[in-house]
Parts: sequence; C-alpha cells; structure tokens
Amino acid sequence: MNKKPLLKWVGGKSKLVKKIIPYFPKDYKNRVFHEPFLGGGALFYTVQPKHGSLNDINEKLMTFYRVVRDYPNELINEVSKYEYSREIFNNLRKKFNGSNLSDIEKSAIFLYLNKTCYNGMFRVNLKGQFNSAFGRYSNPLRNPIIVSEERIIYLNSLLQGINIFNLDFSYIEKYAKKNDLVYFDPPYQPISLTANFTSYSSAGFTINDQIRLRDICLNLNEKGVLFVQSNSYEKKIIDLYQSTDFQLYEIQVYRGIGSNTISRKKIKEILITNNYN
Repeated sequence: MNKKPLLKWVGGKSKLVKKIIPYFPKDYKNRVFHEPFLGGGALFYTVQPKHGSLNDINEKLMTFYRVVRDYPNELINEVSKYEYSREIFNNLRKKFNGSNLSDIEKSAIFLYLNKTCYNGMFRVNLKGQFNSAFGRYSNPLRNPIIVSEERIIYLNSLLQGINIFNLDFSYIEKYAKKNDLVYFDPPYQPISLTANFTSYSSAGFTINDQIRLRDICLNLNEKGVLFVQSNSYEKKIIDLYQSTDFQLYEIQVYRGIGSNTISRKKIKEILITNNYN
C-alpha cells in the first residue's frame, strides 16, 4: 500500500524526510509529537505518533483531517460520486467556495480538487477562495486517482489519539509539554521579491510572524520542549536565530512550484533545532 501523504501539497516535505529525521532525537517515535504547520503532513506520516497535535491555519485543510479521523467511510462514499472532468471540477470549485456544506461534503470536494487541480497547487485568493485551475492529464494512465480507500483508512488509523486544531501556531506555546517534540514548517521567508508563495491561506505570513515563531522557539526551549524547524536560507532568518543558542544546519534541496522539472533548482534551506544530541 502507498503510505505517502494522501494530499498533494506545495512545499511538502515528502522528498526531504530522510534529511530532516536525523535531526530529531533518536527516541522521537516515543515522544508526544506536534506539527503547528501541518500542510501535507509528511513528517507526521513518518513519525506516526500515538499522541500529539496537528494544526494549520487553513480551516478547510484541518476540517478534512478531522473528517478522515472521525468519518472515513462517509468521506469515501461522498467523494466516490465525483467523476474526473473539467465541468465537474468547475462546478465543485464554485460549490466549495460557497457555503452551507456539511463537513463531510466540504472534505470530499477538498480531496477531489486537491487531486485534480493543476500541479496539486492548493491556492486561495485574498477572499480565501480556492482558485487553482483544472489539471488536464493528456495521458490516461496518469489520470488522478481521486479516491484511494486504502490510503484514507490508513491515514484514519494514524490520526487516532491525535488532537486536530485550526488555530494560530502560537497555540503550541502553552500546549506542548516538557520532552515533547515539535516540528515547525512555516511558510518560508521569501528569498526574492518573486518567491513569495504563502497563499495556502488568505492571511499570509510576514517577517513579524517569523519573529513571533522565533520567540515561541525560545519559550519552548525554556520549558524543555525539543523542536526542529525548516525555513529558507535567508539572511533575515539567519539573523533571527544566530543570537540564540540553537543549532543551525544548511541542507541542499530541489525546489520549484512549476511543473517543468528542468526549471527546478538545487537551493539551500536551513534547519534550526535545540536538539543537541
């Protein structure tokens, strides 16, 4: 069975898990685990914690995870009704951006749009409306698998015992306890004026949010909470953390939002942690 994250998500860490996990404590599977910026949840899939919390500012994303945890069969039944076509995509996108949907229907449409939109790019406008285009697949063998019952049931099993929130990331400051492990994957600080892709929600993520995150890391450290953070290798971020006692590590990754793999470049990212093992 395919145990990769169920959702496609821009900026997801599926290809970086093997580079990030070595910076976790060796007993990470035995710790309470938290992800305040969940997205596609690649690290959560790897850690498979028994207890902890998952959070994201994207309300529809977190509603989806709650429905997978609590109503997997109802979700499967609902999303199975939708066929892959441009007309159905456009109709469901309009419905998704409306109102008066049950959580199950909203989550079924969310999964459908995630699997069928262009390049898996979940994007919203300033009004918080999903505005990604239809993803056309010329090769029938590559047509998206909208419903994978096994993968939904598998994710359901991972989510048992996990608290799911739709809050500002600062919730973690009071929620995490000593010896817990937190993985932060915030929207990255842009490294250029054209690199700012933070439109998973209409709120955006500013340098002031990055400062708040740094201060929360300091407070968690005082409480004895271990954390690992991914971010862009950018001067403002480096300056924020160089004055702390945290460890900063450079890693090499391939990044690119576009579908043309030739345009994807190897760039530097940074890992920040208070795990000194």
